[in-house]
Amino acid sequence: MLPTTLTGLIVSFLDIFTGRDSFFVPAPASPAPRAAKLQFQLRHLHAVSPSAHVVFSDVTPHSTSRRSVLYDNITTPESLSPSTQTTYSLQTRPLRTHRLKSFQSHSEARSRSLRYQESTPAFQLWDEPEEVDGPDVENRQTLLELAKMTNNAYLEPDQDGWYDLDGPWNVSYPFGWEPNADGFRGHVFATPDNSTVVLSIKGTSAGFFGSGGPTVKKDKLNDNLLFSCCCARVDFTWSVVCDCWRGGGKCDARCLEDALVEESLFYPIGTNLYNNLTYMYPDSDIWVIGHSLGGALGSLLGATFGAPVVTFESPGEKMAAERLHLPSPPSTHHITHVYHTADPIAMGTCTGVLSSCALAGYALESRCHLGKMIRYDTVSVLDWGVDVRRHGIVNIIEKVLAEPWPPSVEENREVPEAKAEEDCVECYSYEFGDFP
Repeated sequence: MLPTTLTGLIVSFLDIFTGRDSFFVPAPASPAPRAAKLQFQLRHLHAVSPSAHVVFSDVTPHSTSRRSVLYDNITTPESLSPSTQTTYSLQTRPLRTHRLKSFQSHSEARSRSLRYQESTPAFQLWDEPEEVDGPDVENRQTLLELAKMTNNAYLEPDQDGWYDLDGPWNVSYPFGWEPNADGFRGHVFATPDNSTVVLSIKGTSAGFFGSGGPTVKKDKLNDNLLFSCCCARVDFTWSVVCDCWRGGGKCDARCLEDALVEESLFYPIGTNLYNNLTYMYPDSDIWVIGHSLGGALGSLLGATFGAPVVTFESPGEKMAAERLHLPSPPSTHHITHVYHTADPIAMGTCTGVLSSCALAGYALESRCHLGKMIRYDTVSVLDWGVDVRRHGIVNIIEKVLAEPWPPSVEENREVPEAKAEEDCVECYSYEFGDFP
């Protein structure tokens, strides 16, 4: 039996996706005039079947409601029951981004980089930059609505905790949404005219002694492959997810890269899903959003396809992009990460053998992000202590984005300025090289 203190710390970690504290009452917003406003409706659920195929399921409004419980440990106070809004209203702004000339050439460039450590010239992979309608990340209400859509990737439309959709809704969900199935999950939203489609990706469902839902095992595998320095080897007692540790602080870089490409990762499922969406909506702008692991995966897809991305509380994914040998587009400023300073996972400080993450079996050691960061200093402004329980998406919805942010208001802004990370260093205690 685990000691009481250790058990308490692990349970605290597992509460981050389901724990909901009291929250501020939203203050009336007074946004400045913006460009176009889009209305989104839930169109599809997406998931992965046991045979690893991406499956879509249409959502039909105004029909008989049906409920299917995904997780046996989700509890939500009545005060957080769904509201009665049926659409999402988001501000947009022009965004310049680069598109792939072809996904086949991108795959060949990844293979060339992995096998021969040679880079493909950018002009052979990327078209000239084009202007698309992206989310207005300077608008607080838009970030709030995107965060609510992101939260809903963990739930079915009529499940407790679902934001802003009213019933009745009839959901014919695919295999991946059944209680005994696992895999890549989320929702697809679209505007009535199909001009813009939003892909929302579920993050990690933390589990403890079998709880947390059916995706726990694969979520954890992906977390430990993508965000650990070397195969999730925190110390000698750990069961590693690949065999690349060589002792003495050395880690075989080629072995790590092979492991990420070959193991059961969600990234190739995500590329398959994105390609399916472009087939279904060939003339639409596609945005990608996600929380935690879902945000990191969304960022990797955005780096691959040039799609606008907004993530919430995502671990650093830059290291994973390099290890996956994703050819870098000329700019990744179409990717925006939103997080706060009291979240040790997004900040890259939930590390070490005695950290809450390690005690729960997660080696979340990365800290560097692609794109730009909107960082809320909740430690200074709200006097929050750094705590893994602050990682949950509900914290940023109810306590950060629900009200005007005082430091931004003083600067005549709605949200903190988006900035690229500078001089970011991670896994500095390891030596990576050719150690067969």
